[in-house]
Amino acid sequence: MTTALQIARSGLDALDQRMKTISNNLANVSTTGFKRDRANFASLMYQDDRSPGAASGADSQYATGLGTGTGVRVVGTERIHAQGNMIQTDNALDLAVDGAGFFAVQMPDGTIGFTRDGGFKLSATGEIVTTAGLRLAQPLTVPDGATQLVIAPDGTVTASLPGQAAPVEVGQMQLARFLNPAGLMPVGDNLYRETAGSGPPTQGVAGQAGMGQIRQGMLEGSNVSTVQELVDMIETQRAYEINSKVISAADEMSRYVVQNV
Repeated sequence: MTTALQIARSGLDALDQRMKTISNNLANVSTTGFKRDRANFASLMYQDDRSPGAASGADSQYATGLGTGTGVRVVGTERIHAQGNMIQTDNALDLAVDGAGFFAVQMPDGTIGFTRDGGFKLSATGEIVTTAGLRLAQPLTVPDGATQLVIAPDGTVTASLPGQAAPVEVGQMQLARFLNPAGLMPVGDNLYRETAGSGPPTQGVAGQAGMGQIRQGMLEGSNVSTVQELVDMIETQRAYEINSKVISAADEMSRYVVQNV
């Protein structure tokens, strides 16, 4: 049979996981494009000594059952993909996705990663790359000598070149979106990978078919609310203290039984 000690221990384990999740959220409060996590809980199996509706006599039934819960567990950490605040930088290569969608980049192993961090740079060859040097899944190269780079809300990239009156179209940035973005696997460096839970990506032009628009000269901030995380942290701490007291109380009760019965 599950004891109060075991039940309280399961509570401590679950609350410790929640505190780790809150800590990670707070640590990334200034991370570009970061999406907060939330720990989800579920009760463990119940030990039923009597089921609701069981016969209590020849012609009567119990209205309620008799059962004891066995604790709690964390069933998963859900990533909340709410929009973060837009931070204006006035840097031509700082891009933010206003709405649904991710920038698709080529990972070192050849696979495709996805990110909301639009702090792009130019490589030595003029390619648009991430801070870590990852190129876009559909590479874009800015011509040498370009004096002005304009990225429209639909992702069209144009550059002004010396000696040419009209801007030259360089290419178009596309976005990728998922039916279940919460199912993406975070791999660090503000990157995600596709999983069976997220489903395959749908790529398209920004501003069309449910895609968000691209905002030049802006970055999307973290969607972590410091106040909310602090409230959750205090709540978790209090619940942890109560479960610790349950363990102490259950230990004292067991000691009393051993010494006096």
